[in-house]
Amino acid sequence: MVNLVYYAVMTETPSPSSPDSGWRQAHLGRWLALASQRFDARVLALMANNDQMPLALSNLAARGHLTASHIHITRHLALSGSRLTELARLAGISKQGMGKLVDQCAAWGLVQRQCDPHDARARLVVFTATGLAWLAAFEQAVKQAEAELRAELGLQVATVIAIGLEAYAA
Repeated sequence: MVNLVYYAVMTETPSPSSPDSGWRQAHLGRWLALASQRFDARVLALMANNDQMPLALSNLAARGHLTASHIHITRHLALSGSRLTELARLAGISKQGMGKLVDQCAAWGLVQRQCDPHDARARLVVFTATGLAWLAAFEQAVKQAEAELRAELGLQVATVIAIGLEAYAA
């Protein structure tokens, strides 16, 4: 049914007299966003139940205090550390917004700020030992969420989606 809805919406001839013909709720960008939200929520739920993750972080995740926003740091922080401006750029958010996320993650013991050995004026955000445990739990959760997606959609469809999204994002 979704395919038919998508096809019908995409083949409609837009008319100025009907600005709300449903296209705002049924287009690829919206479905990509919804799929991303669902995937991130599943990853966080899996992390909340991961026995290898520090208990305090599991509790934060289970209560909804760790969100997809915090995953931005996990996705983009280099193992050797990253500058705040680079993290913000990669996550597509402001430096101030990333600064707040880093502050929260530092308070929870996931990351810390260190002097950049290449530039004394700059600071690096680096994972702590707890943050590396978080990263390992994130990897396990992502792999499980991907396996669940493949099981739900089928291997061929999941493969086509992965290839298409990788090409589109490049």
